[in-house]
Amino acid sequence: MSIMESMGRRKPRRPRRSFMPEFKAEIVGLCRRGDRSVGQVVEDFELTETAMRDWVKQDQVDAGSATG
Repeated sequence: MSIMESMGRRKPRRPRRSFMPEFKAEIVGLCRRGDRSVGQVVEDFELTETAMRDWVKQDQVDAGSATG
């Protein structure tokens, strides 16, 4: 297989998952307390870094410490 052939193939997408607000709050809490880095949480819970950062940002907006 050539490089050009392999470039056209993508990993299959996994189904979109939804998470309960309580789960999101617990995960954000782990990051805010400094128990684990965002990277560790993402890896441990098989999340995407983008989703994790969005959750943290939304938590800051909800707490009034950021605008959004």
